[in-house]
Amino acid sequence: MPSLPGDGTREAALRWLAYLRVADVPRVRALFTHHPRYADLTPVQYAEGLEWLRRTGLVTASDHPVVDVGEQVPPDSAVVPQVLWNAADDERRRAIGTAGERCLLALLRQEGLMAVEHVSAVSDAFGYDIGALTSADGRIHLEVKATTDPTRLVVHLTRHECEVMSADPWWIMGAVLVSKRGDALNVATVSRSWLRTAVPHDRSPRGRWESARLVVPPQALKSGLITADGKRVLSGGSFATPEVWGMPGLGAPVVRPRAAARLRPTASATGGGKALPT
Repeated sequence: MPSLPGDGTREAALRWLAYLRVADVPRVRALFTHHPRYADLTPVQYAEGLEWLRRTGLVTASDHPVVDVGEQVPPDSAVVPQVLWNAADDERRRAIGTAGERCLLALLRQEGLMAVEHVSAVSDAFGYDIGALTSADGRIHLEVKATTDPTRLVVHLTRHECEVMSADPWWIMGAVLVSKRGDALNVATVSRSWLRTAVPHDRSPRGRWESARLVVPPQALKSGLITADGKRVLSGGSFATPEVWGMPGLGAPVVRPRAAARLRPTASATGGGKALPT
């Protein structure tokens, strides 16, 4: 195993391991670059810390920490602490994100929308997950955020998704509360105007934000899927859930999806930042 680096690089490695439990490399790098709490180390030290973790095998090829709860850290890496990450939890988060997308695919098709396409299964370059025609001259480009937590809604928005939102009049964000079986318990639309006010702003030409974690307030939510011009996409009866995400009576007018929309534990994520821990 390569020799231990300097103190600053080791401290940077510790921070990478702590934050890679819940976010990917671009998000963590943005945190280290912009937050004053982490300004005591240089960008070079952070880059060297991550590279050292990769060389020593303390992160996987996809940059997840490999040290699980209860495992012993290799002797030559005694400065590296145990971290709270395991493959099962990571796979579960990915499966929740995929289940949310499949739920909405099924609901849109049951509603009779035409040309329903799961575009994020092809590429993340679109900046949304599902495209569909709502009428002869209307469409939706749906970015899906899924969670199993009914108490609050936390979403992660990438810079690319934000840029597509700003330029695409058909873009909307749909939030899905997914049950343990993988059904859509509730569906809500997140206000575009609120998203625009909530995203960060670049403070320097030398750096830019790449991803933002947003806690959505109840007033920024509308029950069901609502297009930019105020039209309701989904019909049907509300579910019985009395309160979701702090908004009383947010029973979404949706139809229970078929079995194809159920949660599959082995599914892989097709979109970015779909269900990170909150």
